[in-house]
Amino acid sequence: MGRQIARMLLARRSRYRNLYGVDVRLVAVCNSRAGLRKGAGIEEVDFASLVPGSTGPAFLVEAKPDVLIEAGPSDFETGSPGLAYLRTLLAMGCDGVVVSKGALVHSGPPLRRLAAATGARLRISGATAAALPTIDVLETGLLGCRVLGLEGVLNATTNYLLNAMMERGIGFPEALREAQAGGFAESEPSRDIEGWDTACKLLILANFGLDLDLGMKDVSVSGIGGVTLDDIGRWREEGTVPRLVGRIEFREDGPKAEVALRTYPLDDPFAHIAGKAKALRIHTDCMGEILTMGGGPEPTATASAALKDFELLLATPR
Repeated sequence: MGRQIARMLLARRSRYRNLYGVDVRLVAVCNSRAGLRKGAGIEEVDFASLVPGSTGPAFLVEAKPDVLIEAGPSDFETGSPGLAYLRTLLAMGCDGVVVSKGALVHSGPPLRRLAAATGARLRISGATAAALPTIDVLETGLLGCRVLGLEGVLNATTNYLLNAMMERGIGFPEALREAQAGGFAESEPSRDIEGWDTACKLLILANFGLDLDLGMKDVSVSGIGGVTLDDIGRWREEGTVPRLVGRIEFREDGPKAEVALRTYPLDDPFAHIAGKAKALRIHTDCMGEILTMGGGPEPTATASAALKDFELLLATPR
């Protein structure tokens, strides 16, 4: 993902220059083992020349970047490795574009407070269902109204699996094998199928989009691994369609967040989320029901979401 973002950023430099009058340079890149720092700017040909050991927050600090794009592995239990990068660079006042979910789930509210204290800006579209407009809608599209609740199909893999089972009447094990063979599911897909990826995205939307302060302990999480052929047959007879849904409801005793399998009748838009697409439905007090639906091929979709955030930073200079 990091390489895809870097390639696309370099390819769009003339756009940034023409639209915003900014010469964008990629001054440093690193992964967990190696990196490269080059004040005059890194080109794609340099990606093959990373220096072992040149990595870590201190390595990036020396590059004095204006924007950090964090797209490393994601561990919501520790926030690592992205959390250390974000804490260090945000403390310097460096803007952040975040793609991996771990640090945002683990320490989202503290990172927001840190950014506010230093004047850094934090953009997170790539971590919240990628190409699907989600956080953007909550942050700006619904200003002036109150969100009463939301529900989203936020994980493409589980949507693909459920669609395959419903459309062809196959069981979960067969659908998963096909998805893995086709590259539509990870070789170790537990975080997708058990609901944890959806829960991560739901938490980020809650804390960054709805100004809540929830942790994973506040989310009831279940997945789709227990779906049987009997379930598939019953849903087909009922004329309903299953979706793995992340949901937030505002109740008198506070917000309730859950990830669970839900079924929808055929006249509901959620019954028609094709393939690996995603969807978000937001219920408001005065703007009614807002629905976004769609998606694109990976890794281009997520990289594009990250560069959308980057472009928003360029469009609104401090």
